[in-house]
Amino acid sequence: MTVATRVPQQRAELLATERIGAYHRLRFGAPDVAARALPGQFVAAAVGGPLSAHLLRRCFSLHRAEGGGVEVVVAPRGPGTRWLTELPVGGVVDLVGPLGTPFPLAQPGAPCVLVGGGYGSAPLFWLADQLRRRGCPVRLVLGAASADRLFGIDLAAEVAEDVRVTTDDGSLGTQGWVSDVLPGLTTRDTVVYACGPMAMLRAVTGIATAAGAVAHVAVEESMACGVGICMTCVLPVRSEGGVTRMVRSCVEGPVFRGDRVRWDAFENGWCRVPADAVGAPGQATRADAQP
Repeated sequence: MTVATRVPQQRAELLATERIGAYHRLRFGAPDVAARALPGQFVAAAVGGPLSAHLLRRCFSLHRAEGGGVEVVVAPRGPGTRWLTELPVGGVVDLVGPLGTPFPLAQPGAPCVLVGGGYGSAPLFWLADQLRRRGCPVRLVLGAASADRLFGIDLAAEVAEDVRVTTDDGSLGTQGWVSDVLPGLTTRDTVVYACGPMAMLRAVTGIATAAGAVAHVAVEESMACGVGICMTCVLPVRSEGGVTRMVRSCVEGPVFRGDRVRWDAFENGWCRVPADAVGAPGQATRADAQP
């Protein structure tokens, strides 16, 4: 049985749409998806009408799933996402989900720091709810290039005891990056969660590791299918035993332990295959190694 046949696929009606800064928050009626969803997972949406459909689905982290509905946050950048954000209430979208691995929940009472970059912060508010129900104190760090690129400022105080905001241009909060304020919030006992641009995730992982903490990061790799078939979203991840393999973000991820992602393989928006990864070009195969 393939991954695609194990998860619900349903035609979901758009129940509400709201413009928030540079983004749109969309709520769909999707009880089959909502019933199985957990923070950190995502859905894959077919975009375009019957005469304008795009071949590939678009994948979005779940902002929340409750009461038979699911919410996603969309940045209207290309034709597909613009079509989605312009859909009128009552319109129908084909959704597949929930997909991917969820965030692992910290032990009850463990202090947690949640870090979001841009609209990558969308799944963190639902996660914060879950953590607080376990008695975990939650601190939240939100960062973006500018104030209009932040998401969740209005929700932050409801889910976190402490909220820090950074913007590159200083238009809101501290001028700088999330990595500028994170060191003072992270100790050995802290569990760190992050979602946002890959460069931010790398920085967050480095700070957490230096403090002796574990970071769980939801990576932002482009996904063409979302169900593990096309192999476009692979990235190098080190196993517990130290072996590096190219794994699929959509199936084995999108949530990984940050200290196991091979950040050294990423450069200028590209990811290369590390020379020591299983199956890397130029490696001797088992047959080649025979005398």
